[in-house]
Amino acid sequence: METETAAVMEMVETTPGQPALDKTSLERSEGGKGGVDETPKAKDARTSPSPERKKAPKLSEDKRFKLFCGTANPRLAEEVARHIGVTLGQTTLQRFADGEVYFKLLENVRGVDVFVVQPTCYPVDQHLVELLIMIDALKRASASRITAVVPYYGYARQDRKDRPRVPISAKLIADLLTTAGANRALFVDLHAAQIQGFFDIPVDHLFASPVLVSYFRELNLPNLTVVSPDAGGVERARFFAQKMEAPLAIVDKRRTDINVAEVMHVVGDVEGRTCLIIDDMIDTAGTLVKTVDALYANGAASVYACASHAVLSGPAIDRIAASRLEQVVVTDTIPLREAGQKLEKIKVLSIAGLLGAAIANIHMETSVSTLFS
Repeated sequence: METETAAVMEMVETTPGQPALDKTSLERSEGGKGGVDETPKAKDARTSPSPERKKAPKLSEDKRFKLFCGTANPRLAEEVARHIGVTLGQTTLQRFADGEVYFKLLENVRGVDVFVVQPTCYPVDQHLVELLIMIDALKRASASRITAVVPYYGYARQDRKDRPRVPISAKLIADLLTTAGANRALFVDLHAAQIQGFFDIPVDHLFASPVLVSYFRELNLPNLTVVSPDAGGVERARFFAQKMEAPLAIVDKRRTDINVAEVMHVVGDVEGRTCLIIDDMIDTAGTLVKTVDALYANGAASVYACASHAVLSGPAIDRIAASRLEQVVVTDTIPLREAGQKLEKIKVLSIAGLLGAAIANIHMETSVSTLFS
């Protein structure tokens, strides 16, 4: 067999008018027939990933990565893009006279790993429909993977059937995102962690706590006690208390109607303490100000509050302004209303760095949980 192979090689090299064949290719061909084994170099070339499939060391150099956003929070999207060193994708988003959304991609996304940043904040339905239409456009433009980056997930509070004849809206929104074409979802501080189970696609759940903990550590508040405004937020508050090395207190409340809550009593010692109320969102601030009153009634020295999502609907800003709160710290998952920007009590922290790091890790297919370890 070796003699035959040598003869063939000599014939190939000396045949006039024929291009010279690569010996490695011939050896691989012969080896495939059971004759000559592949060389280690040939095996490596066959099993290693093609250069086109390798990820670039920087996202700014990776042509298979693009970041887009809707109209809900473009400032946050721009900061995320700046953190990871890319520019936002070019699109056109307009509205017809009757309010319908017109959307068009202005650049090629075929085979690209795409991330769309769009919180479903006020007006919730408008921004939700925008997100669905953007995802559909990306799907039909042959994007290889579409990740819906939703810093604030609207309808999250309707996550169970707690009364007769009511919908589970959080599940419905999950189905809509999946049907539109999202292959993956990225959220920040869901109202209930089990909402992840409503999705049949991979979900990454980020927490704003690293950003908030860092800020309050710098404040170095004396005699700190972390407070959960209700039983449902105990796990979130406990995690925060562990990071701050502070005791935990719980405010027992009874909700009498939608957006209406009645504080009952405080579980834990807050007398003479600096209290920090932890919640995932502040909506009308009714629960927040009643919690503040209950803490002061139980002897608290001062009260701060922080939340991931500054929904701040209705009379929220007026209530915060009139309350005895020292400061309210929120993140920029939702753009703060103009009235809130003028209120000195409200401090906004950016989570662009956290979102950017998570997006980069997802694209590079590395661990997201390391961001919180």
